[in-house]
Amino acid sequence: MTLALGCIADDYTGASDLANTLTRAGLRTVQTIGVPADDLALPEVDAVVVSLKSRSIEAGLAVARSRAAEKWLRGRGASHVMFKICSTFDSTDAGNIGPVMDALRADCGEAIVLVTPAFPETGRTVYQGNLFVGAVPLNESPLKDHPLNPMRDSNLVRVLARQSKTQVGLVDLPTVTRGAEAVRARLADLAGKGIGAAIIDAVFDRDLETVGLVAARHRLSVGASGMGLGLARALVSTGKVRSAAASNGQGTAVGGAAACLAGSCSQATLQQIARAESVMPVLRLDPNRVLTDKCEVERALAWARPRLAEGPVLIASSSTPDQVAALQARHGRDAAGHAIEQAMADIAENLVKSGVRRLIVAGGETSGAVVDRLGIPGFLVGAEIAAGVPVLRAVGAEAGDMLLALKSGNFGGPEFFADALGLMR
Repeated sequence: MTLALGCIADDYTGASDLANTLTRAGLRTVQTIGVPADDLALPEVDAVVVSLKSRSIEAGLAVARSRAAEKWLRGRGASHVMFKICSTFDSTDAGNIGPVMDALRADCGEAIVLVTPAFPETGRTVYQGNLFVGAVPLNESPLKDHPLNPMRDSNLVRVLARQSKTQVGLVDLPTVTRGAEAVRARLADLAGKGIGAAIIDAVFDRDLETVGLVAARHRLSVGASGMGLGLARALVSTGKVRSAAASNGQGTAVGGAAACLAGSCSQATLQQIARAESVMPVLRLDPNRVLTDKCEVERALAWARPRLAEGPVLIASSSTPDQVAALQARHGRDAAGHAIEQAMADIAENLVKSGVRRLIVAGGETSGAVVDRLGIPGFLVGAEIAAGVPVLRAVGAEAGDMLLALKSGNFGGPEFFADALGLMR
């Protein structure tokens, strides 16, 4: 198997978003969980997205895991590797985007790396190096309040420079609108000055196509799924990949019980949980009790098991930002987050043992904990539920045939859970 494109994602839901984007653009795509074992049987594909849970861990560990993923992808023939990050550039000043970028750049010998989290389809644009969410800068939007990686500066040149050991430059929108050759000239000028990374503006889809054409000639890029879209279109337009009507990966119906788990505290997920209460039983966990009472998980399972035969259920640990802040103040940020993630993973593991074969998980950290616990090595990418969220069919799962949906907190419309269940048969 020789890959046209290798990707390393810093969380599982972001990996699903990227894999979905590549599939829609015509690339046959598999998403793996962690660096695959050498003996994992994969179908013939154009792209592999290696999912890591590295966004919020210690920077040195994130670097080590990302390097291992890059080595595996290069060993399968990937001439270009994309490091996939969140479209809100979630990362503290201590990392992890900068340190991982620096390490991968050193490993592949790239002079300068293009960086952009822009994805206009989802309302993320970059102008003069500033990241916008809709019409407002990131630091003025509700998305600034990520519980683990709050973003208080929308200027990505400054943000990345605080994390990276290299100088960071800018390729502005006027340059992008002049086309790929103008961008290449700008990059050559920056690299000649010793600048090793460049934030590139992108406001429209056509800007992503220019970015992709330029990035595809390099060994490494850093960005959100918009970067992946640009790369995929470049690979197809230049004939390096023959666009195929990608299989939706669903095949025969899976059947079995269905359950939803929500750990995200985003406004979108909180609204989705509220809407779900009209179509399925919903149990709202008390996060403080999850941290202080070991019986809380068993109580949740005792509530869910008798209801599964009647239809889907939803169990949520999601809280408002104020409640999250109070919980972190009481128990510590890392301890609180880890305890809730592991509790949700406990619930998922036991629900699967009880016959759940269709599982929807909201929240990047929650999704990572759940998939790790279930020991699923990879997924075939299927039909799109919402922008950035595909149906995933498990590959090599111990539980057998399963369908999953892994949703980043801010993704999906108000009826997301019902929409997902409608496509997961």
